Amino acid sequence: MKIIADLHIHSPYARAVSKKMTLENLDYWARLKGIDVLGTGDFTHPAWIKEIKAKLEPAEEGLYKLKSEIRNPKFETNSKFKNSNIQTRFLLTVEISSIYSKGGKTRRIHNLIFAPSIETAEKINTRLGFLGNIKSDGRPILGLDAKELAKIVFNIDPRAVVIPAHAWTPWFSIFGSMSGFNTIEECFDEFAPQIFAIETGLSSDPAMNWRLSKLDNIALISNSDSHSLRRIGREANILEAELSYDGIIDAIKSRDPARFLSTIEYFPEEGMYHFDGHRNCDVRMAPPETKRAKKICPKCGKPVTVGVLYRVDELADRPEGFRPERAIPYKNMVPLDEIIAESFGVASATTKKVQAEYMSIIEKLGSEFAVLFDASRAELEVAMRPEIAEGIMRVREGRLHIEPGYDGTYGKVKIF
Repeated sequence: MKIIADLHIHSPYARAVSKKMTLENLDYWARLKGIDVLGTGDFTHPAWIKEIKAKLEPAEEGLYKLKSEIRNPKFETNSKFKNSNIQTRFLLTVEISSIYSKGGKTRRIHNLIFAPSIETAEKINTRLGFLGNIKSDGRPILGLDAKELAKIVFNIDPRAVVIPAHAWTPWFSIFGSMSGFNTIEECFDEFAPQIFAIETGLSSDPAMNWRLSKLDNIALISNSDSHSLRRIGREANILEAELSYDGIIDAIKSRDPARFLSTIEYFPEEGMYHFDGHRNCDVRMAPPETKRAKKICPKCGKPVTVGVLYRVDELADRPEGFRPERAIPYKNMVPLDEIIAESFGVASATTKKVQAEYMSIIEKLGSEFAVLFDASRAELEVAMRPEIAEGIMRVREGRLHIEPGYDGTYGKVKIF
């Protein structure tokens, strides 16, 4: 079956995350978006795993669903929602922050762990709890080498998965310009063969990663890393797979375009670290400018934060535009509420007017992904104002302008 999966989010117990990210709300919003399988996030946090055990029940092998007595009744009573009978499945996930020294440098690496059962998750929690404080944050910070993390996880359960998170982010990732490595092998040593995927992150897309031949045998997955309900699904994976833990993992591992159908991507320019620069100095630089400046800020004279585009170019052994055989396709998106906000000429997508229009459109067409990718122009024009339909078509066709993000500042999208 066709599955849309977003496997990296956070819980209310992680820093800077909305308190509304409850399992009940996640179940509801996943169906608004059109997401079939959602990562739980943060399973190492004692309070969150307690909620997972109390509120979820087993569904298909390795997947869980919200108990029927606590589901949002709106989907059961409103027949306008085309996905009203599809209940969100949850897959146990967590992001671990590792800060340690290796090769004479301080490394700051974030990794995702997927677990096939609550039992496996609890064993991982017990082991990591001996090594550091997993209670203070949903994304715990441990002084643990990424290789040792992989060793612990794989020894507990060979079916568990370790995937480098947002692989190119400057400060906290496997290839990050500030604290990362140049290869997967440098980071994971003898466990590198068991690392079968990386998460590309918001500031890069598959085409950028295709420039590295060393990633040809690595699956490129995309997830939202969401801290709020509105942002789940801003990146995701589309799979043709059995609805089960192993079915999802095997489809990703396969790198087969008939099974791993595509990813849904932010426009990478919109990510917070696409270009180089200094936020405090209001200096944004494209890689050629950064090279000419020798990575020094022209205003303050300090080193700039080197972004993802520069870092990819630094490690690439292929030209821009190279496409490997059997590359998994991808499609870019701008969230529907942002399109509506620009169509209305308002600065914020969180206004009541924008959110009311969002819900009206979803009720007519079924889910956000159905609106953004599947509905014909004629269907769009019947269901919404013409300027919103025009905005969606412009995004589909890539007819938009983006001021690239840099040094922790999101890029600015201009559709009209």
